[in-house]
Amino acid sequence: MQECTSYRVIADYLPEKIRNAMLKVNQNQQEKISEIRLFSGRAIAYIYPDRIAYLTTNGLTASFRNSAVISADYNDISRTVDSLTHYSIHSCTRELKQGFFVLKNGVRVGVSGIYSSNGIITEITGLNFRIARNVVGSAERIFDLIFPENAGVLICGNVNSGKTTVLRDLCRLIGNHKKVTLVDERNEISYFHNGAVCNDVGTLTNILVGCKRADGIISAVRTLSPDYIFCDEISTYEDAEAIMCGIGCGVRFCATVHAESYADLLKRPVAEKIMGVFRYAVFLKGAANPGEIAEIRRIET
Repeated sequence: MQECTSYRVIADYLPEKIRNAMLKVNQNQQEKISEIRLFSGRAIAYIYPDRIAYLTTNGLTASFRNSAVISADYNDISRTVDSLTHYSIHSCTRELKQGFFVLKNGVRVGVSGIYSSNGIITEITGLNFRIARNVVGSAERIFDLIFPENAGVLICGNVNSGKTTVLRDLCRLIGNHKKVTLVDERNEISYFHNGAVCNDVGTLTNILVGCKRADGIISAVRTLSPDYIFCDEISTYEDAEAIMCGIGCGVRFCATVHAESYADLLKRPVAEKIMGVFRYAVFLKGAANPGEIAEIRRIET
């Protein structure tokens, strides 16, 4: 399974004492994990959809006060950063400015610490390894609804509700039949690593990575002739203006937005401007059931 492979990817970047303990965690617990968090001077945390656990010398525990808990120190963080940067931190200015690295299988490493005056993290004190999941089939219900209508859709939910996972699968499904451009601003959907795309986002899908959403949308409309544009985390008026430009050129949009319910969606600053762009709003159940659909609502304009 990808999750298990990704777990090993993470372990191989960590110092031996931590890696050895990680490999003692049982297979089922490895496969269900969402994140592994390391902080200098604190217990190593395992984040699951429904709970938090801590790494010990012989597995996991529910309490960070357990005497067997393994804590990461500053040297552990530094050695892990050396591995992430292949012992050439000065060659990773882009990653340190953005605050993350992307590893094999789409594992994403968020970096926290002290920013310098030029906007680069120079003293790293925390690392957050996030496991990317391809849940094939998670968007089939949405695809079956919107594809015959050539409709756009907003995928809505709170943090860790699986919005990006569902959007990725929908991109795969539509991108196997239509011309799609995926504007992947933070490389969270396709996961480019070493020149290759880690995730299947569709046979006919062009991918724009590292650009601002609005810039990517405008560029796609002008140069890539998409039937659909996919993007994550619509939130600004600049995003909304770019989307309206695309709609004026006949493009359909599939996007995500932070919103727990239809009433919550209507409170979002850009909602009034973009609601007419999307025919359906899909609401996910939440972090305890990531990727599961609670409601599909037709948007009335």
